[in-house]
Amino acid sequence: MPTSPQFYRVLTHLCYWPLLILVSLWHSLPDSAPASLPTTLSLLFWVLPLLFPLPGLIRGKPYTHAWANFILMLYFLHALTTLWTHPDERIWAALELLFAVGAFIGATGFARYKGRELGLGLKKLNDQD
Repeated sequence: MPTSPQFYRVLTHLCYWPLLILVSLWHSLPDSAPASLPTTLSLLFWVLPLLFPLPGLIRGKPYTHAWANFILMLYFLHALTTLWTHPDERIWAALELLFAVGAFIGATGFARYKGRELGLGLKKLNDQD
């Protein structure tokens, strides 16, 4: 596996932006939102979380890449659930899963290797027995 932070940053962006576009398109379709939920509210619910880490991802901040993974897990779980429960939306869900996993791997790798490069991270505790 590559250890270059730049590789993982590119991977994050190659998957994060398509995920944002996919989610925006998918949930703007009239058939995708439940009947009781307006399209605008559905879009707000699904797109807004992806916008929170965007400034830090663009600037290349390792800490933002690390916590963005918590948000990506929402889309990972949504994709897996949709694959199982909605056969007519499997293409959308498979793409969402692919992009969420790619962005997760990219963000994790970038946070790890860029953090090491910058000397960030958790310090090991000394054994005090």
